[in-house]
Amino acid sequence: MAITDINEYAHLTEADVEALGAELDALRREIESDRGVRDARYLRRTIAAQRILEAGGRLTLLGSRNRGFWLAGTAMLSVAKIIENMELGHNVMHGQWDWMNDPEIHSTSWEWDMVCASEHWKHSHNYIHHKYTNVINMDHDVGYRLLRVTRDEPWQWKHASQPLANLLLAATFEWGIGLHDLEIKEYLAGNKPKEIAVPQIKAFGRKVARQLAKDFVIFPLLSGKAARRTLTANLTANVVRNFWAYVVIFCGHFPDGAEKFTEETLVDETQGQWYLRQMLGTANFKAGPAMAFMSGNLCYQIEHHLYPDLPSNRYAEIGVRIRELCEKYDLPYTTGSLSRQYWQTFRTISKLSLPDRFLKATSDDAPETASEKKFTGLRAAAAVRGKQLAAAGEERRAGLKTAIAEVAARRKALHAS
Repeated sequence: MAITDINEYAHLTEADVEALGAELDALRREIESDRGVRDARYLRRTIAAQRILEAGGRLTLLGSRNRGFWLAGTAMLSVAKIIENMELGHNVMHGQWDWMNDPEIHSTSWEWDMVCASEHWKHSHNYIHHKYTNVINMDHDVGYRLLRVTRDEPWQWKHASQPLANLLLAATFEWGIGLHDLEIKEYLAGNKPKEIAVPQIKAFGRKVARQLAKDFVIFPLLSGKAARRTLTANLTANVVRNFWAYVVIFCGHFPDGAEKFTEETLVDETQGQWYLRQMLGTANFKAGPAMAFMSGNLCYQIEHHLYPDLPSNRYAEIGVRIRELCEKYDLPYTTGSLSRQYWQTFRTISKLSLPDRFLKATSDDAPETASEKKFTGLRAAAAVRGKQLAAAGEERRAGLKTAIAEVAARRKALHAS
């Protein structure tokens, strides 16, 4: 089952967790007090670059009867849509730039270039997902109500087809996100009031109509004889954007080490425990400046979940400090190459399409599902080791990272024997 006691799982005392929370609060205040001209310049340059790319792509597609022009225009449009979705829409609507007090670049006014209505996304993502990150039955982003990504969810026959469902979700990701907050099944089942559901469905319908008209009617008509090529370019750019957004988000939430939690962890949860849940429930992937920019800096998913409303261009420097804190408190800092993180995610999705009786690991000690019970038998040794470190005057804790390494060593020894 998922983690029920986050302090115990992390091998931290209550004082440790509160000390960690205080250090993370101090880091937030430091970054907030340092926001200024260079951050605003970064955002405005990003907006300008995105608009130039989109305009260039649209103009290039006007002459797209030539295959080379079509490829160039489609590529520029794809990149423009990715930037608008990841670095602009996602981050602006998180309130990362509200401190600028610019009414055109504000979480309350920004509407992004996808079928999901911004208000619906801000509720399902900013509130539900970020408040209840990876809490089973609370965070609907755990599998998006479509995929089984933890053994805490009982296997059903529908999960047998989830490798195919995963591919379909990737290609149509904006539609999955758009429908996410509507909870149409709940409405049809009578669990969601009509006065809430119907206005949401109408708002979604209006947003869909605008998006379809823009990409598949207006711009193709403006292209004249190149209308069909413009239409296919818009469709291709949307699919490319969908796949990339899907990969970035899934690599931040479903690789090994991105833990899941039970509702018990929310009872009297302190700010320090909330921080700890974000650190243990998310994962990063390694990226250079270009890939970081194209991912909306969500290659720093850990930092984003700790500080979702701080400017994304600061996540790299924040990441250095978070690594130091992880070292200090002996916590894992889950990261890896993009290919490695996605492979682990895909492996989990494929593996959990099978009933549990075909799986080897237990529900307390599997790569994708773990709990504090995985450390049974190591508690006494950890207590002794902690006393030895304290007696030696070392500040280093014998915490979660050390315990995970010992579990791996024990498993390897048992396998060898």
